[in-house]
Amino acid sequence: APPPAPGSGAGRAAGPCRVCGDRASGKHYGQVTCEGCKSFFKRSVRRNLAYSCRGGRDCPVDQPHRNQCQYCRLRKCLRVGMRREGEGTGGERGRDAAGEGEGRGRGPLSPHPTPWVDTGTRRGGGTGGPGVVVGIESICELAARLLLGAVEWAKGIVPFFPELPLSDQVALLRLGWSELFVLNAAQAALPVHAAPVLAAAGLHAAPVAADRAVAFMDHVRLFQEQVERLRVLQADAAEFACLKAVALFSPDAAGLSQPGRVAGLQEQAQVALQEHVRRRHPAQRGRFGRLLLRLPALRSVPAPGIQQLFFSRLVGETPIETLIRDMLLAGHQARDLRMGS
Repeated sequence: APPPAPGSGAGRAAGPCRVCGDRASGKHYGQVTCEGCKSFFKRSVRRNLAYSCRGGRDCPVDQPHRNQCQYCRLRKCLRVGMRREGEGTGGERGRDAAGEGEGRGRGPLSPHPTPWVDTGTRRGGGTGGPGVVVGIESICELAARLLLGAVEWAKGIVPFFPELPLSDQVALLRLGWSELFVLNAAQAALPVHAAPVLAAAGLHAAPVAADRAVAFMDHVRLFQEQVERLRVLQADAAEFACLKAVALFSPDAAGLSQPGRVAGLQEQAQVALQEHVRRRHPAQRGRFGRLLLRLPALRSVPAPGIQQLFFSRLVGETPIETLIRDMLLAGHQARDLRMGS
């Protein structure tokens, strides 16, 4: 291991690294680790990196193999108790307290690091503002990317979501996909001003009874309102990530085998959001409440309305919930095949 940096806690603890077994240089982020694992953990949590495992999520994490699977290495860091604010003394904690890691907008600080921030739906990823003419096909393609991105984001929440039973993963996404989609739409600047045009085109292609058409347009209006209200809050990437985690980990999902565990994850996401807001916006005392209170309103946008508006051209009558289940099953089957080969 390279020589320890000044103020890193070297010399205060002897023995092997709790993560990989290499020679420890001191206590870093709450645990005795080597310089290599310290640097890996620091980079992972400050950049909110999301990793994936090509194996069975049980790869060896020892000195010879620690660089082979970042997913399993970060998971072991968390399991042995490394934490974002765990540096007890020294210069590193001083830099953290000054906001070096969190002040750049790289994500929430919480007692347990949560790499929730994704890179696929950051602000500015949309296709234009109200003055830009956007094609219907472009909107549908962007919507499909946002939906796929929501599923991939959930699968990449290391190590929380992937370690839930597959049935619970399916149940959570079946309930929460529409809320995640609305949050992604607000974050990625989906051109909601074009939603009525999209709706009118859909009704023209497949005419329905007048009462159903009126109800559908009400759904479109609700979708627009919720997206605009989220945008007014000017949430950053970390706040969106925490809101999505709170929405995803709903203990109200039907058929959960581990509702208590899911409730704990939801509470952890709320704590992470509160801590991030406290650090980044200390003068906005009501910001945490305003952000959190947006979530119940998202359920006022019916999932069937979102599907009819954005996805009927792509998937027809196939329920989005069925597609999400198939996506998760396919991912698990591919993993099982890799493990068997």
